[in-house]
Amino acid sequence: MKHLKTLSFTSFIVVVAVMVTATIVEKIGGTEYVHRAIYGSWWFALLWALLAVTGLVYILKRKLFRRPATFMLHLSLLLILVGALVTHIWGTNGTMELSSGQSVSAYLNSETDMVEELPFSVTLDKFHVQYYPGTQSAMDYVSTISFSREGSASQSADVSMNHVGKYSGYRFYQSGYSEDGQTTYLMVTHDPWGISISYVGYFLLFLSMLLVMVMPNEGFRMQLKRWGRVAVLFLGCLIAPSFQSALSAAPKVLPADVAADFGNLYTYYNGRICPVQTVARDFTIKLYGSPKYKGYTAEQVLTGWVLFATNWIDEPMIKVKGAQLAEYTGKSDKYISYTDLLGYDGYKLETVIADIHAGKKVANSRAIIEADEKMNILLMLFNGQMLRIYPYAHEEHGQTNIQWFSQGSNPPVEVGEERWFFIKKSMDYIGELAASGQYDELRKVLSQIRKYQTKEVGAALPSDSLFRAEMLYNRLSSFTILSFLMLTLGLIVFGFSLRAWLKGTPLPRYADAGFFVFVCLSALYVLLLSILRAVVSGHLPLSNGYETMQFMALSAMVITLLLWRRFQLIPPFGIFISGLALLVSRLGESNPQITPLMPVLASPLLSLHVCVIMIAYSLFAFTMLNALLALPLSMKSGRESYVVQLTNMSRLLLFPAIFLLTLGIFIGAIWANQSWGRYWGWDPKEVWALITMMIYAIPMHSASFPQFQRPRFYHTYMLLAFLTILMTYFGVNFFLGGMHSYA
Repeated sequence: MKHLKTLSFTSFIVVVAVMVTATIVEKIGGTEYVHRAIYGSWWFALLWALLAVTGLVYILKRKLFRRPATFMLHLSLLLILVGALVTHIWGTNGTMELSSGQSVSAYLNSETDMVEELPFSVTLDKFHVQYYPGTQSAMDYVSTISFSREGSASQSADVSMNHVGKYSGYRFYQSGYSEDGQTTYLMVTHDPWGISISYVGYFLLFLSMLLVMVMPNEGFRMQLKRWGRVAVLFLGCLIAPSFQSALSAAPKVLPADVAADFGNLYTYYNGRICPVQTVARDFTIKLYGSPKYKGYTAEQVLTGWVLFATNWIDEPMIKVKGAQLAEYTGKSDKYISYTDLLGYDGYKLETVIADIHAGKKVANSRAIIEADEKMNILLMLFNGQMLRIYPYAHEEHGQTNIQWFSQGSNPPVEVGEERWFFIKKSMDYIGELAASGQYDELRKVLSQIRKYQTKEVGAALPSDSLFRAEMLYNRLSSFTILSFLMLTLGLIVFGFSLRAWLKGTPLPRYADAGFFVFVCLSALYVLLLSILRAVVSGHLPLSNGYETMQFMALSAMVITLLLWRRFQLIPPFGIFISGLALLVSRLGESNPQITPLMPVLASPLLSLHVCVIMIAYSLFAFTMLNALLALPLSMKSGRESYVVQLTNMSRLLLFPAIFLLTLGIFIGAIWANQSWGRYWGWDPKEVWALITMMIYAIPMHSASFPQFQRPRFYHTYMLLAFLTILMTYFGVNFFLGGMHSYA
């Protein structure tokens, strides 16, 4: 038994080590190399097989079948591996090209580069791109195809980015299309047994994890008895700027109410129709790092640069890594002006930017590229290319096509002389009115532009309620103060709570109530912003790092409120984690643009996948902070009872954390199979999520590893294990890259 355990868990550790190494090798040698040399190699498959076989024999020897839920959980994982093996050996996949009206009865096998015959023919009846209303941003790509075989009636199916066409054991996925829209490219897979086995494994996995949580003889319920019964509501929830002095000379701006009218115009930005206010906010944050400058609103800043450029070009509001740019700008300040980037010979960064684009190694290249990007934004503004506020609707191929122009655009002659004059000259007139201080007349011109927008585009514009929701979101969406307040308060509450806990006394009632109300209000604030962002974007805000960190903060707050009375140190842990998540979200606010989802991301499985994993990360963060407290206490005599309480709480949180992470990973696999026809692509983030799951699974085997029954060893391990989460979320985004990278 001892040798079998050693072989089984050694295989486990080797698999983890190989995956860690593979992600590093991929960064150096490239994706194609690592897939060929490691992920697709015979020895890597053999290593997984060894792990599966030795693991099965070990759990049988341990008579784990006496605990049906745990036994089913392990068997489901083995079944998923068997499904993957069946797919690898007998599954086929390839590509098919279809032109409108064309029938095809074969596809090109991606592995062998040979033509595979189909027992039926496929015909493209129609292909079309669905757009977000009033925009040129694709919402989905849809191929309507029909299947025909001798002796059977023809069947048709729609194939899109998240909808699979199925016929006679074959599955068809939308892969691409030609520029003229007359040809579609489909991916074809044939894997009836592998998919069935894998899906049965997924179902048993989800069922067994639920049973482990509720059955009385399983680990989670045993931990509940040791630590006290947690409210049922908790389980239901789990399942279900820097400041700058304004004393310097103020640049010229429009009055706030006039600038607000400018922000109330519609514009086409980042593939969607939104208020100019949104552009102003992103513009100000991009340049300065904050949505306000010297007390001026974002609309005043944007219109100041547009209408009074000569007053703004000397303003030190371009945030840069000054010390890294000093060699080129002659300044080491954190904020520089537009003119600081210009010299007698022109643009100071022109030569070094050319070197970077030529592939030369340049010190501080990232800081240089960021400064150059901000310079380009200002040049776009000066050239009249940024504000696309003039729509033009016309019929094309039987559909209404809407184009949006800026003052610097060159509209086609079809727009007509009157429209052309309005597009090219109205902003000049606004500039004249602003220079002479005729603000009432200026507001009338802005009103005329808005009437033109409404008349030209009509129903394609966002509704008034949606428009107001976005403007409210823009005014509220800043976590700067809240993040620092929660971090500071978390440390203060931790000090008071720790002191009271060690003395065996509760916090004063007024303090406890005050902290509780603060977290409630903070949670409501973050929830409100999340709802507004969801309404504005048309999808749950879980598509990038900025949004997911907000959701993690909200998850930590909700968990904290639900567990508030269960343990005295939960409140400071929760407040601190929430503040940390909001701070990381704030770091991503330098580019918090709300854009339409790519068609492949427009799936409810995306939201579920991200939600579940972020809640799991929140729980793992609790176990990490728990370890930070338990380790120093474990080194002092007389503190054993406190360490035991912390250990029991950590073990209790470990169950839902690991199960939610596992659930999230396999929901992602189902989503990938629906969208791309494969469960797993060995992307660096996928690999590190799997590594994290496997690392955190080890402490759940304390019967096999008695070391985990010792609190000091357990908490040391949990502290180090959290590094895998940091690597999964931040390391992949910033260093390894890959399809899931959204740093």
